[in-house]
Amino acid sequence: MKILVALVGALVLCTQCARAQNVIAGADVSYLRQMESRGVVFKDAGVAEPGLQILKNHGYTWVRLRVMVDPISLPNNLDYTIASAKDAKARGFKLLLDFHYSDDWADPGHQIVPRAWAAMSHVQLQQAVFAYTRDTIAAMRKQHVMPDMVQVGNEVTNGMMWPDGRLPAQWQNFADLLLAGIHGVDKGSGWHRRPKIMIHIDKGGNQEATKSFLDHLAQYRVPYDVVGQSFYPWWQGSLDDLKRNLAFVWQTYHKNVVLAETAYDWRTGEDFKGKPVPFAQTPDGQRDFLAALDRVVREAPGGKVRGIFWWEPMAGGAIAKRALFDDQHNALPAIHVFDALSR
Repeated sequence: MKILVALVGALVLCTQCARAQNVIAGADVSYLRQMESRGVVFKDAGVAEPGLQILKNHGYTWVRLRVMVDPISLPNNLDYTIASAKDAKARGFKLLLDFHYSDDWADPGHQIVPRAWAAMSHVQLQQAVFAYTRDTIAAMRKQHVMPDMVQVGNEVTNGMMWPDGRLPAQWQNFADLLLAGIHGVDKGSGWHRRPKIMIHIDKGGNQEATKSFLDHLAQYRVPYDVVGQSFYPWWQGSLDDLKRNLAFVWQTYHKNVVLAETAYDWRTGEDFKGKPVPFAQTPDGQRDFLAALDRVVREAPGGKVRGIFWWEPMAGGAIAKRALFDDQHNALPAIHVFDALSR
């Protein structure tokens, strides 16, 4: 009987371990190194610790880092990103690398060609994307911080590097640029196994727009492994909308979905602008949102790689209301949602 109990216990533990490995509990920490270098100290239950260690203590297993070609006002150049990746890898995190292919924010409203590439033709842009991606991945490989997953572009629902790759008018050009980036990841990986490729859009709860975009990817034969979605409930629908879209993507395309960005306010803000607020904009309401979102993602059909990246949990300034830390840099209740993964 004791042997049977032990075997059952081992089986349960193995199942839990496998489940934990297949779930991404992640955070975009692209600002973190800069903040800590300026003297910001993060605390958990009153105890000061490095921000990455606090996340690790609470079950976070992945970090996301953006990289820009020659950033104007943000810190996210290659050297900074490699240093941040070293900090993360040293603590056992896996890495999602987020190529912005710009010198500034790249998102559905801004996809600005890097200054050094501004006068290039379409063919020259393809070559530049390939070479830049290849060299970035090779540099990270040589520094022993190889990404585990790579986003070829950030929130590319409307294309990238406008006007050359702007959608919907320039689907062929956009596909060419994606393929150049994916080829660059291949070549930069060298002897190392190629990271999984994510294509990241911002239509978490919008099935119709997701279908249109993914159908076009198939039409232009763009190879990828993971659909990245942004899901902010004031922009991208309800949790029920997201649940239906996750099931649709798996059943139609057999692709895993990772929420590459999400967040929720812990204090009242203007994000919802008169729309119904699904959870209280309080520390407890923020925790309840993340717990509910986690359940939706875990219960989605099919697949082995799916999960959540909280966008900038340590951020200050105007977006501090979406962080997982308060204005004094103390961890908020939502930090505990993934605690079980740490065990």
